[in-house]
Amino acid sequence: MNVQQTSTASPAAQTAPTPQQRLTLWYILRRWPILPVLLLGLLVTLGLGADWIAPNDPIDQSLPDRNARPLFQDDSPYLLGGDHVGRDVLSRVIHGARVSLSVMAVALSAGMLIGTGLGLLAGYAGGLVDEVITRIVDIWMGFPFLLLALVAAIIFGASFSTIMVLMILVAWVSFVRNVRADVLVLKESNFVAFAKISGASTTRILARHIFPGTVGTITVIASLSVGNLILYEATLSFLGAGIPSPTPSWGNMVAEGRDYLQTAWWTSVIPGTALFLTVMSLNFFGDWLRDRLDPRLRQLG
Repeated sequence: MNVQQTSTASPAAQTAPTPQQRLTLWYILRRWPILPVLLLGLLVTLGLGADWIAPNDPIDQSLPDRNARPLFQDDSPYLLGGDHVGRDVLSRVIHGARVSLSVMAVALSAGMLIGTGLGLLAGYAGGLVDEVITRIVDIWMGFPFLLLALVAAIIFGASFSTIMVLMILVAWVSFVRNVRADVLVLKESNFVAFAKISGASTTRILARHIFPGTVGTITVIASLSVGNLILYEATLSFLGAGIPSPTPSWGNMVAEGRDYLQTAWWTSVIPGTALFLTVMSLNFFGDWLRDRLDPRLRQLG
């Protein structure tokens, strides 16, 4: 009898972590995004305090120190070396973090506002409105974005305002499709029907009853989109269609140092590593947030 009771234990009870397992470092690192949050916190700190943290001016040139080796390789005036015109690589990387924060703040906020509004409108209105918005999204997703960015850089010139507009054009699409999908489900719910019967206006129904149900999706999409936006900005800067030099950006730093990889590898590797760690941390944090907000995706108790 005891054997039968033991064998019929529920799968949840068998797979639930024990108190000892909950205290292990591996379990903690899997359950909580400690490392990504630390790296993102460092990024925010460097971006906001770049003027005080950076040891040198990021655009000051010193030709005698051009391609100066990092301090750990040689007796150098710069901790992480100098670039091809003698600018401090560390100071430029720190100020480049401010560009990444600007991309996150401006492009993501505007893209979220536009995409969420269109998604709510398409899902709730349906019919011709839904068809038009959906087709615009489909056409835009099939458009060669890099080609558009290069043409815009030629016509309007590479500048911070141009790159912001281009990033907004990238950011809004993913919000539309996901918010629309949520609204299509929520508008058929009983509480929405009751709100209509009670005489609630369309604006009130969208703001008080449907929009709160999409906040989780919006949060997850935003967290997963930030890394892509930073990568897009770096790609455009690398191609010469983004932030123009001498303004420090991780993308144009990698581009400027590619001709010196054999003699001064740090001019490209260090900003490239900063870009890689930032995007990786954002993706890990977005995955964790998605798992937390959707219980169906949880792997740990």
